This record gives sequence, structure tokens and C-alpha cells, in this order.
Amino acid sequence: MAMRHEEPDRAPMDFLATMEIWDRLVEHLEPDAAGVGPTEFFDPAREALLRRFEVDCRVLSYDQFCTPPESLVKPGSRVDWWVSMNRSTPNRMWRQVNPDDTFHDIWSTHSYRMETAVGSYEGFKTWPLSQAESVEDLKKHPWPEPDWWDFTPVPGIMKQLDAYDEYHIRFRIGSVFEIGWQLRGLQEFMMDLVEKPEIPIYIMDRLTEIYLENTRRLLEADKAAGGRLDMVYFYDDVGTQNSLMVSKKMWKEFVRPYHVKLIELAHQYGKPVMYHTDGAIYPLIPDFIEMGVDVLNPIQPDAKGMEMQKIKDEFGDKLVFHGGVDIMRTLPKGKPEQVAAEVKERVKVLGKNGGYILCSSHHIQPDTPIGNVVAMYDPALRYRE
Repeated sequence: MAMRHEEPDRAPMDFLATMEIWDRLVEHLEPDAAGVGPTEFFDPAREALLRRFEVDCRVLSYDQFCTPPESLVKPGSRVDWWVSMNRSTPNRMWRQVNPDDTFHDIWSTHSYRMETAVGSYEGFKTWPLSQAESVEDLKKHPWPEPDWWDFTPVPGIMKQLDAYDEYHIRFRIGSVFEIGWQLRGLQEFMMDLVEKPEIPIYIMDRLTEIYLENTRRLLEADKAAGGRLDMVYFYDDVGTQNSLMVSKKMWKEFVRPYHVKLIELAHQYGKPVMYHTDGAIYPLIPDFIEMGVDVLNPIQPDAKGMEMQKIKDEFGDKLVFHGGVDIMRTLPKGKPEQVAAEVKERVKVLGKNGGYILCSSHHIQPDTPIGNVVAMYDPALRYRE
């Protein structure tokens, strides 16, 4: 009902968190995973946690189903499916672990685990395309092949996750602008947009070609199995806390066309599209609507121009909002009763006439008290007064 802009009896809820929060919650709550069953594709304890919190959404990700050839693994390195710091889902993901404890993913991005006072994050060690001087150089990169992916397990996994059709299942297909600069280096990529546009255009062309073919194959597999998948989801951060990462003009020229292709493909199969971008993206929201975005995530209340009442009043009849519960102040620094008050306010404002999926405004961070997370997921808070 919320997706149709009809007010449901309660706000549907999702869950996003860093690995530390996942692990601490499992340790603290000890959710019963007995009914989940063994699987190689997701973590049963974390799935049990979602059920414990009565979370309505589930996420499958394109990189769960990608197995690069053994020739891609460098001498002395090994493959680990569970070492990733991926925060969106309790799922596996291919990673090459190198002797120096750095990682390579399916795109050959090179990262390392960066420890902080409260947790750890993935930082980038090197940029595999940073030395490329021409399109010919880019062609030598080991770009993934669509046949690295095998989506045949997807229908069975969805049935295992959702035997009684209780959950809303979305499929994550990746990013274009974001993976592009992660391959090239942010500074170099931004300079290229002005000085050597053929470089970022080629990179984003290749990424989009792969996503389109993968998504087409996935949606065909879903269609053949009865069309259980509810939504397609992609991410591409284009905002900071105070502004866009590039001008609106440059975004329209270089980024928007790729997103339109992804959205159009999903819509051809009758699937709504959820788009994730951080930050102060208010100036782009009319474009998102025009492009066909159905659900916008994560709605960060501290970002410039992203006031909850304003965006609901202006765009609430055209977009479903996903997120909104503040991860920068309220969740890490507030008291449980303050968290509860903010959740109730979000449901009241964003949930009016439907069109809202209750969730944090990004992944719940490692310094967040577990009591505040538990308070956020109190089922009683999901009902509008």
C-alpha cells in the first residue's frame, strides 16, 4: 500500500547498518535462526535478526551471484566470500584477499580495511585505472563478463527467504558514476569530465553495458519463475552534505543518461525502481521523478535542503521516501526516548497518505548504542497517530 501512496495500517520498515551493528545486535539479541535453514548465499543469523525486528524488506545483490574466473586471482591471494564490509545486506560477496590484507573486488577496485576509534571502513588503496591515458588503455582492463554471473539460484533463494510472501524483495544492480571514480580515482575522474570526457564516458559505458545485461538476465530468470521480485535498486552517490558533487548541468550530461537506461529496463519488466544517493540532492529531485525513479533513499535530514516536511509537501505524491531517521545525531547521540520521538515524527510526516518506508537515513554507524537501535525498531512506533 505504501508503494501505491495509500496509507497502510503501519509504516513498512527496512534495516541498514554497518557490519559492527549487525554483529553486536546478533550477539545482544541472540535471534533464533533455526527456521532460516542453511544457505551459501546469506547469513542465517542476520536474516533471523531481520525477522526479530519485523523488517518488511529483503535485499539481494548482483555481486552475490558473480564468480570471476580463477585466472583473476593473483598469486598468493585467496578468495573469501564473507570478508567484505558490505553494509546493505547480510549476504556474501566475492573478494580477493591479498597477502598484504588488501582486497580486490569483481571490478578490480583495490581497498583496505581502515580502523577507526569506533569501527572499521573500507578505504581505497590504489586506483586501477589511474594511469590510463586513452580509451585504448581502458580497454585492457579486466572488465567483468556477463557470464561470470549465474542468476539461476535467485528464485530458490527468494522462496527460502520468503516462503509465505511476507516480504518486499528488491535486487541491487550496482552503480555507474560511483564505481567509475573508484576505478579511476575521484580527483582524476572529476578532472576528466572537463578535460578528457572520453575517459569517464568509456568507463561508464562499460559499467552500464554490464549492468543492463545482468539486470536483463536476472529479470528474465525472475519472470520465468513467476515474477516474485518486487523492485530493482541501484545506487550512485551524487551529493555531499551541502551540495551536489558536480554541477546539475554536468550531472545531466554525464550521469543522468545512464540512470535513465537502468530505470527504463526495470520498468519494461514492470518493476519499480529505488535509487540511493546521499546528501543534498534536492535540486535533482524533479529530474529523478521525470526519469521514473519510484523510491528515493536515504533522505538525510541533516543535508542542506532535505527538510522532511518540505520534500514531503513538494514531492510526496510522486515519490516514495525510504529512510529519514537521523544516523548523525539522533541515533548515535540521543536517548532511546529521543529516537522513539523521531521515529514517530517521521511516520507522521513522511507516512501521511502512504509513500514512506521507515528506515535510518543511511547505514546505522558503529558508535550507535544498541539500545537506540532496539528503540527504533519498537513495533508500536510504526503506527501513525
